[in-house]
Amino acid sequence: MATRYNRIIVGRISGVFGIKGWVKVFSYTKPRENIIRYSPWRLLRAGLTQVNEVAAGRCHGAAVVARLRGVNDREAAASLVGADIEVARQQFDPLPHGEYYWADLQGLEVKDMRGVTLGRIDHLLCAGAHDVLVVEGERQRLIPFAPGSIVKDVDLDRGVVWVDWSPDY
Repeated sequence: MATRYNRIIVGRISGVFGIKGWVKVFSYTKPRENIIRYSPWRLLRAGLTQVNEVAAGRCHGAAVVARLRGVNDREAAASLVGADIEVARQQFDPLPHGEYYWADLQGLEVKDMRGVTLGRIDHLLCAGAHDVLVVEGERQRLIPFAPGSIVKDVDLDRGVVWVDWSPDY
């Protein structure tokens, strides 16, 4: 499998938690607490980058909270609010054939079965029975990520997703 990105954004620091430097995390991982397994975090905010090791973390109700090495008080934690959390791609577990991380699909070209380019995958949405590809081209298309019935092939090496989808939809 060709890896297109060396680093992947997996969440965002959304707030502070307590007075000892803990932060609240909005996680893009599934399940959401998996974000704690990845360390170090590369924090991106306002054009600045800093790297922190995850010292501890856990679910707290519906949220995920984490403590980062070197962040020891509420003021230091507050300075991180709004930072995107990026991790090295090689930290992700390999997936079985036919399964994909969303980050691996973003940016791929989408073509129908006749070879007509429908656009590129901008992002994905989690929507009930199937995730949905948000394809940007001459217009936006929402295409269910339904392997076999709609998504006929994902070719990561060539950067193309083949779909049984009419350009008129």
